[in-house]
Amino acid sequence: MRKAGVFTVLLALLAGINFSIWRTEQALASGQEVILELAPVDPRSLMQGDYMALNFALGEHIRPLLGDDKPATGHAVIRTNAQGVAQFVRLDDGQPLQDGELVLQFRYRQHRIQFATNAFFFQEGAGQRYEAARYGLFRVSDDGTPLLTHLLDEKLEKIGQTHVLD
Repeated sequence: MRKAGVFTVLLALLAGINFSIWRTEQALASGQEVILELAPVDPRSLMQGDYMALNFALGEHIRPLLGDDKPATGHAVIRTNAQGVAQFVRLDDGQPLQDGELVLQFRYRQHRIQFATNAFFFQEGAGQRYEAARYGLFRVSDDGTPLLTHLLDEKLEKIGQTHVLD
């Protein structure tokens, strides 16, 4: 009887993990592309290898609106311009979205607004290539979850390769 319980729990865990992987793959394959302007804040970590800590300009519009009781997570409503770069519209208050608007999930951590991640790791020795990064390219799922896929230069061209999509 106990073995059946353990087997059921393991099966449920495996099903949950596979569902999460499937959702991520769906978002990468069919999520809407959104570009966020970024500002690198730390180009290197000697303890973790080469990486670029990311700070998103969009977060500077959101943080002052959160008040004293800052939520751990939230949603912003954005609109993309002709190049696909996100522009802040408002915090999501449950109102219906207008044409061209999209919901984007954010997290408030260490006094900063984060979208998907706060760092981009790259191969050792490739740091010089990523110094040109000015934007992050995201795929956004229907529920507003962003997934960082590439860094882009000032001409909105992809820098380097990822093993996820390339």
